[in-house]
Amino acid sequence: MSDDLAGLAALVCEERDVRAICELKYRYLRTLDSKDWDGFEQCFVPEATADYNGLVFDDRAALVAYMRENLGEGLVTLHQAHHPEIEVAGDTATGRWYLYDRVIVEAVSFMLEGGAFYTDRYVRTPDGWRVAHTGYRRTFEATYNLSDLPGFKLTGPGG
Repeated sequence: MSDDLAGLAALVCEERDVRAICELKYRYLRTLDSKDWDGFEQCFVPEATADYNGLVFDDRAALVAYMRENLGEGLVTLHQAHHPEIEVAGDTATGRWYLYDRVIVEAVSFMLEGGAFYTDRYVRTPDGWRVAHTGYRRTFEATYNLSDLPGFKLTGPGG
């Protein structure tokens, strides 16, 4: 194979990996917001770690248990990650994402919205790419008392 074809093949493989990692991140966000804890767990390797602005987890089991216990009924979340910067190096990769999130707890008249930068590490497994580490540092966080927002009404399956 010529050097040009080898370079093109490597580029195609890297683009496939970047797409797969993007899909993994989107699945992570979707399963988190839809409270699909089995699907959320499958986004990670068992030894995965996390650090959400100082909220630290040493493995997948602790992370999933925390989310399952603290993001239950009556708590609506929205997580959107944008502008991926992904670098693949063989069977490992790193990623940066800009996060916009919102948390609504109508029962206590509370809403939070914020921004952050995620920094992730990924590893290729026999089942595809998985998260080895995830975490973010906040750029801002704003909180609201819903009673200060006249006319606020939450509808939908989460509300």
